[in-house]
Amino acid sequence: MKNFLVHSDEVKKEMLESIGVSSIEDLFKQIPQKARMGELQLEDAISEMETKKRVKTLSKKNNTDFVSFLGAGTYNKFIPACISQVANRFEFLTAYTPYQPEISQGTLQVMYEFQTMICRLTGMDISNATMYDGASACAEAILMAVRISKKNKVLVSDKLNPEYIDVIKTYCWSNDIELVMFDEIPSDTADFACVLVQTPDFYGEIKEYSSVDCLKVVCVDIASLGILEPPKDADIVVGDIQPLGIPMNFGGPHAGFIACREKFMRQIPGRLAGRTVDADGKPAYCLTIQTREQHIKREKATSNICSNQALMGLCATLYLTVMGEKGFRQAGYLSAKRAHELSEKLAQKGIKTLNKNFFNEFVIEVENADKFLANLKAKGIIGGLKLSDNKILVCTTEMNSKEDIDLYIKKTV
Repeated sequence: MKNFLVHSDEVKKEMLESIGVSSIEDLFKQIPQKARMGELQLEDAISEMETKKRVKTLSKKNNTDFVSFLGAGTYNKFIPACISQVANRFEFLTAYTPYQPEISQGTLQVMYEFQTMICRLTGMDISNATMYDGASACAEAILMAVRISKKNKVLVSDKLNPEYIDVIKTYCWSNDIELVMFDEIPSDTADFACVLVQTPDFYGEIKEYSSVDCLKVVCVDIASLGILEPPKDADIVVGDIQPLGIPMNFGGPHAGFIACREKFMRQIPGRLAGRTVDADGKPAYCLTIQTREQHIKREKATSNICSNQALMGLCATLYLTVMGEKGFRQAGYLSAKRAHELSEKLAQKGIKTLNKNFFNEFVIEVENADKFLANLKAKGIIGGLKLSDNKILVCTTEMNSKEDIDLYIKKTV
């Protein structure tokens, strides 16, 4: 029992000597002082009962009664009640990988069904069983394209979600990949590993992009594929699945996906669930093509993502199953219908929509964005996302009723 307390002074000294530093502080010297957390000024501890009372008091400051027209990557979608009931069952309540198929058939089958549904929606041959979110899916698709093409330059649309762009910049910086942003695709793309575009883009515009001389990666709004055709000529399709039965939860959790052509199957990152038969000839499921992954290939793996968002994938699978083809299409139709109704009624009040073609998000031009949004907020409406001094991104979903649209117009000054 002599060394039971592993963090004794003697053990810490031995550990520091073994790695060649004199103090614990030396381990953090590369972190600037201004980036470090100072001393926490904490109050004295209180009891569990007192804590509950305080948290309840704080929660009353939250206002969830707003009518929301906010989108920009996280959407207020209808979620069937059965989804949370199934997702919260203890058999599914984990995001980790089911390495033991003999005790994970349910989770593996859900992953397989999720992949199948994503392929049907995107028109691709292969899909993985989720990424962390849409941003990591975009960034991992770029790494995938670089491995396939053996080229180290990528083109990324400046109309992509800005948060996705930030993540891509980090990935490219850490992998010595040259990142070139563009407004319009250059005529010559042969020297690039891929072109990454988004449709509808962050500003809601639906665009068809011309053919390119490199791999084409398309980021889609998965909810739009209920009424829009999947992207043409795409080699890799990525996106976020939050609109598929996952609550907004103040911005998370999300989950992403990557789907691609069969010929790129061995370069796709993330988990792949496959269908086979067991010793008795009955259908069975297991992880497949695992030689791509970090637990086997280590630093040469296609990705360092070593768990997945299987629970969020379960929610998406349940959502698509319960909604069915008809319900999924109806949700997309209503989202688009409400957006176009709102745009037309705003135009009647002299407020211009800047988009030519859009699904359920569009940009409006006003005199003063802050004043416009503050006025709506005072009347219980979140009017959209401020883009600039005079531009606002507005979003509708099937959760916005005709009465909500009329209220938005009525309260607009």
